[in-house]
Amino acid sequence: MKAQELPLRKTLTLSAVILASFFVLVAVAFAADHPPDKYLVYVGTYTGPKSKGIYGLRFDPGTGKLEQIGLVGEVESPSFLTLNPAQDHLYAVSEISGKTNGYVSSFSLDKRNGMLKFLNKVSTGGTVACHLVVDKTNTMLLVANYGSGSVASFRVKPDGTLSESTAFDQHSGSSVDQRRQRGPHAHAVVLSADNRFVFVPDLGLDEIFSYRIDPGQGTFTANAPSTIKLKPGSGPRHFAFHPNGKYAYSINEMGSSVTAFTYDAAKGRLQELQTISTLPEGFNGVNNSAEIQLDNAGHFVYASNRGNDSITVFSVDPQNGTLTKVQVVPTEGKTPRNFSLDPTGRYLMAANQDSDTIVVFKVDKASGRLTPGGQTLSVPSPVCIQFVPAA
Repeated sequence: MKAQELPLRKTLTLSAVILASFFVLVAVAFAADHPPDKYLVYVGTYTGPKSKGIYGLRFDPGTGKLEQIGLVGEVESPSFLTLNPAQDHLYAVSEISGKTNGYVSSFSLDKRNGMLKFLNKVSTGGTVACHLVVDKTNTMLLVANYGSGSVASFRVKPDGTLSESTAFDQHSGSSVDQRRQRGPHAHAVVLSADNRFVFVPDLGLDEIFSYRIDPGQGTFTANAPSTIKLKPGSGPRHFAFHPNGKYAYSINEMGSSVTAFTYDAAKGRLQELQTISTLPEGFNGVNNSAEIQLDNAGHFVYASNRGNDSITVFSVDPQNGTLTKVQVVPTEGKTPRNFSLDPTGRYLMAANQDSDTIVVFKVDKASGRLTPGGQTLSVPSPVCIQFVPAA
């Protein structure tokens, strides 16, 4: 090579790098402005005479229409599902009643047809496993065991399979309701936005536990303080952060209420702000609140009621994070154990466990209010809904 060709070669190489970087930025911008046209919807269920495992649907956010795929993965009582950050692997707890330990199953997923391929399963080390989450580095998975009141963590291997448990914490104690709170009942594992903490509402103890996580080691340790106590008999179940990271919200199953907190992200600490009922005025029947979710903008909180069989909509005060009740709308089915807002925020899907239906609602983004979308799909014992962009 001639000496004078060297600067030219360097210039061409640099130009190629700049051009490639430009196309990457264009692709990212295009993806942000052009969300997927279609989604796969995975539905976790309780298995039995009607259900065999995880069911798949197709969703068109342009029309709000759902279509059946059918059974996509056979597994025992996959009551709660979660995805890895790349959304190419799915994990399911098997919520097995009795004294037998639950387990977590890992699957790879085909974004073209929605089918799941089983990879492996591991014991959760506790009974009635009910909730799980993968951390943002895709190296650690955490599970809540409701029956025995414990938390476990696992390594996520590069191929998506799970290791045996790498850390474990057993809760202990009781609370005021001797029928339902004679012991601990860990009910969810929810990561902070910065991936430093995991929060675990415990229905049996009326406490929310705070742990620091170490994704590199696949372990977790108690934060300081390690818990925040709620009103006795509240029964905290699930938990959600506000998108701005300043507030958080617990849905309290036994108290049929939502508790709002301020959140200190640096220390992983919660401070109670407000507790507000999820029920309509005048309702005196038996109710157990279940799920909680915020819209992407953080303007509204949605909460489900089992018994009243409804979704309650709250507006969020942007100045202080407190809630005001906007609407309580029937889910047109029985026992809405779970619901989910679609990724566009234009629709909400309610999973009515005991009527074997998923009902689609339209969301008014300005008011947060829900109206029936005109579609009800038959799915056996639906418990959990997860969206994945379709190929």
